[in-house]
Amino acid sequence: MKIFLSLLITLQLFALQTVDGRQVRVLSDKIEFSGKVNTTQRKTLILQNDSNESATYYLRYLQGNVGSSQNILICMGENCFDPRNELSQIRFTLAPGEVATNIYIEFELGITPTKGTFDLHFFNTSNPRDAFIVENVYNVTSDQPTDNVSHKDVDMGEIYPNPSVRTSQIEYKIKNPNANVRVVINSFIGNPIYDFHLDASQETLIIPVTDLNPGTYFYTLIVDNKNIVTKKLYVKR
Repeated sequence: MKIFLSLLITLQLFALQTVDGRQVRVLSDKIEFSGKVNTTQRKTLILQNDSNESATYYLRYLQGNVGSSQNILICMGENCFDPRNELSQIRFTLAPGEVATNIYIEFELGITPTKGTFDLHFFNTSNPRDAFIVENVYNVTSDQPTDNVSHKDVDMGEIYPNPSVRTSQIEYKIKNPNANVRVVINSFIGNPIYDFHLDASQETLIIPVTDLNPGTYFYTLIVDNKNIVTKKLYVKR
């Protein structure tokens, strides 16, 4: 009898989860925007309603980093809305079993080389437990020829964003783990500000600039106490 009751309770809980749980599946992979500055890309969001009932979803909020020179639109067919100031307009209905392919995310990559992520959180209008998240990543590159550094002990990319307001970063790869590789930040008149040792187990250096005054700075790649290259870093507010 106890086994029967336990089984009955389990089946009831499963039925409740099926009724109250998520009805929609995101069929498209994580959406990636990769391109040069001053370009715009449009990606398709593919959704499937797995239930035998129609369901209406709305965008509750956008979470993540969208730069001041970047623009984002959510399009249902040819009707496009900016989620930063037209949130209430972004909603759509999926028929039972429907696979929707007419929902798009249009992203203007902006004027500055940078990387980032943002997420779109959608909810069912009649069931708050029925929700899904659309993950987006972007990688914006310069439209100028790259000037990466290739040394026998290390490869180092350009610093970005540049100019920077909060943080800048440098991608690198240590080819000789026994080498002493550093990046030193100096003021315009040569005063040392930061001295970073590059970890061979990492590939990204994050440089905070919020405490720096606006202006021009220099960063120097140093390998085994020898200066390899010096470039400019711009800080603005």
